[in-house]
Amino acid sequence: MAPKPQKPKSPKGGRKKGGPGKKKQVPSDNEEQVPISMESMGHPEIFPLVLTTKTQEIFNCRVNEDFTGEQPYKLLKKEDIIEDLHNRAAISDFHPVKKIVQEYPGSELLLVYDKDFKYGLNFYLIGTEEGKESYLNASEVPEELEEHKEHVIEDIYVYKPPVSKPWVSLGSEKEIEEQSVKESTKQITYMISRKRSAFGAPIKFRDHNASSIKDAYIECTAYPDKNFTVKQLEKDVGMQVVPKVNDISTQTKWTYPKNASTQYYPREFSEEEKETLGQSKSLTDFLNNVSVSVEIALQQNEIMNAFIDDWKCLAEEEGTFGDKTDTHLKEYQSFTDLHNLTEKTITCVSWHPTINGLIAVSVAVRLTFEDRVHSSGKLLLQPSLILFWSFSDPIHPQLMLESPDDIFCFEFCPSDPNIIAGGCINGQIVLWDITAHADRIENIKTGVSRSKKATLKPMFLLEPESNKEAMYIRHCAVSSIENGHKKVITDIHWLSDTFEINRMGSVFENRSEICCQLVTCSADCTICFWDIRPQKTLTPQPTEKKREESIEIPYDIPSTFLHLDLSWKPLTKLRLSKGETSLEHCATKISLSEEHLLYKSQEKVLVQGKATKVGEINPYQNLEAGLANPLKPIEDFSTKFFTGTEEGEVIYTDWKMERDPDTGRLMAKKPVNLYTVHDGAVHTIQRSPFYKDIILTIGGWNVAIWKEGVVIGPLLQSCCAPKRYTSGHWSLTRPGVFYVGREDGYIDIWDLLEKTHEPAQSQNICITMITYIKPWTLSARQQFIAIADYYGTLHILEIPWTLSHPSTNEVTSVNYYFEREVKHLEYVEQRKKIREQEKQEMDLETEKKKTKTYQKSKEQLEAELKMDYDNYLELEKTILVSLGLIKVSEKDIL
Repeated sequence: MAPKPQKPKSPKGGRKKGGPGKKKQVPSDNEEQVPISMESMGHPEIFPLVLTTKTQEIFNCRVNEDFTGEQPYKLLKKEDIIEDLHNRAAISDFHPVKKIVQEYPGSELLLVYDKDFKYGLNFYLIGTEEGKESYLNASEVPEELEEHKEHVIEDIYVYKPPVSKPWVSLGSEKEIEEQSVKESTKQITYMISRKRSAFGAPIKFRDHNASSIKDAYIECTAYPDKNFTVKQLEKDVGMQVVPKVNDISTQTKWTYPKNASTQYYPREFSEEEKETLGQSKSLTDFLNNVSVSVEIALQQNEIMNAFIDDWKCLAEEEGTFGDKTDTHLKEYQSFTDLHNLTEKTITCVSWHPTINGLIAVSVAVRLTFEDRVHSSGKLLLQPSLILFWSFSDPIHPQLMLESPDDIFCFEFCPSDPNIIAGGCINGQIVLWDITAHADRIENIKTGVSRSKKATLKPMFLLEPESNKEAMYIRHCAVSSIENGHKKVITDIHWLSDTFEINRMGSVFENRSEICCQLVTCSADCTICFWDIRPQKTLTPQPTEKKREESIEIPYDIPSTFLHLDLSWKPLTKLRLSKGETSLEHCATKISLSEEHLLYKSQEKVLVQGKATKVGEINPYQNLEAGLANPLKPIEDFSTKFFTGTEEGEVIYTDWKMERDPDTGRLMAKKPVNLYTVHDGAVHTIQRSPFYKDIILTIGGWNVAIWKEGVVIGPLLQSCCAPKRYTSGHWSLTRPGVFYVGREDGYIDIWDLLEKTHEPAQSQNICITMITYIKPWTLSARQQFIAIADYYGTLHILEIPWTLSHPSTNEVTSVNYYFEREVKHLEYVEQRKKIREQEKQEMDLETEKKKTKTYQKSKEQLEAELKMDYDNYLELEKTILVSLGLIKVSEKDIL
């Protein structure tokens, strides 16, 4: 064991004995460290250490090279350790055990590798000779024992077979016989047979009642048998103390309601009383005294409203701006198509205009163009669908609309929500008519209540037989492939029911009084207008009639748009050319001037739906009725619209066509204005639901807000975002709020009354790209927002109070902000003109100065040249003199 002087007390003694002369070689008292001893564990001779890689290389004690499992120790010379302490001083890893090394009596110290960290560090040093000898001897003992075992002769086991003995009964066979089970009843045998003719026939199992069908089976009902009744000897009965209850009632005297009426007539003064009152002095004095106060009261009523609740207004302001505790979107529900195994993404989202809690989404396969081309054969076997989800059933879609290819945009008809139009990736337009299934989905809206959680009636409770298989609805009509778009349709809109256009783009009153025209834009650089009504043919052929009569319509497809199927052509087609070149702009999104009216068309749709329920004919079943009415042109109608392109350009153009003076063909007009603001494709261009001339555009990494009629530029243009924007939408209730989705799954919420240079807040929704945003108002107190992501999940979030309820005069405040920005743009434009004019004046002045210098006479020019030459000669002479190349004469000095 280690001697007592090696305990932690020894360094203290060293400090007392050390004189001032040793300060150069030994560190100061503050730098010395007390070595860590394992005396508490019963090993005071062991001192744990930490050896760095450099120290291991110096002493050749590297782990897994010099130290192995067979030999985890090494002897280090005391002189080498003292030399390392002298060279590296306090940096040395042996500095904590410096005293132990100096006072060690032997010449070699034992260093052991602590692989399992038994003493807390990777190495430990044995500080005594006794401990070193005991460790080394202990490691050699097992080898000696093994050698000793080899010399010991083991005992040889000899097998002895068992010897049989006579069996002696001890009574166990009786117990076995008593415990064995024996058959007490006779076995009953049943023979089941079948006719030979019935062998191999298909079997159908179904439920039947035994009493109604003969030769089916015998129903064995249970009945009590007195012979086998078991008397109950024990019974557990529990008793509970019952409180004493008294019923006491009282009733007030009740008077039953009854209808009562009375008749009265006004009390009037007689003529004599009128004359006496008119001549009375007291009445005139009263009127003279009161007239002034009555006039003041009337003036006050005209100036301000005396019945307004000031406290209510203050609470609304405080709740809107002061209360920041509830400003985030809350997760309400999510929808995912679990039945479809293919990886799909959501391309478009639209709430049902009239049925609460019903939302439609279009899905497409998540493939690039090259992958789609390679796997085109497999994609034809997979259905392309629009799914209808209900809040009542987040797993099973209520309806599935089939299409010939993946849908990238669709929209409900504002006049009849049972009519749906969508655009495919192959350039075709698809029409659906779900009128036959209207009762199926309208039963859902009976479950919507005013409570916070909308409880909707699920489909399996309404029609149990119809929910066994998915409800697939085939399309009614598809546009012609040859005459339509050639690439994916990126946007689709229904034109308002107040107007219609012809092939030239002229605007007329709508003869059918319903939405019957569409506008689409595609990646093939075209914008097409479509009409769902049958077009008049100049020379109808009888053969075509015979073919139409021979076509058999499937029973599950309505014949609403049968006249359009595979023969539907666009009414007019626009191409936005890039100036004098042959290139064209590729439009991605469009926004018409009448788009803001569609936000407030929900009440109109409800009224039309009630009218059709009463018994009126659906106008879409008789589209030819309105074509007989004469066309009435509409004057002062704006035919201009905004469109965004793949290059990030925002174009303001006209849909009216004009004839080319050279060829006589109809062609689109040149764009009125073109702005390059966004650094990526424009995927959102939308008018504000509160201001018809305010447009929001989102593309690339920034956002811009425009005002129709202001040609200078955008009113607001944000800086580049940290991530690319992918979708956006205006708020339906607050004019200064809009939502923007990003590619990293975050949504930026902009509030123009709070901040205009950056989003008011950002919130994470999912882990992947947000593909579509669509808000919806359930009631005055509850609003939702649908957010779709790239992985095919639809998130329904509840909008908080601060983002759904506008503050007092918010509409006027935001409008004032837009007007102020317009004035700012005009001021900046004026300053640009002034600066350009100043620059032109400065350029003229510089040119005048140049002309003045060149207008000098010939004599002046010769004199200036001679003067410059003389100066050059003097400079040359001084340089040569300073270098000593020429000598200066006295004449030159004088």
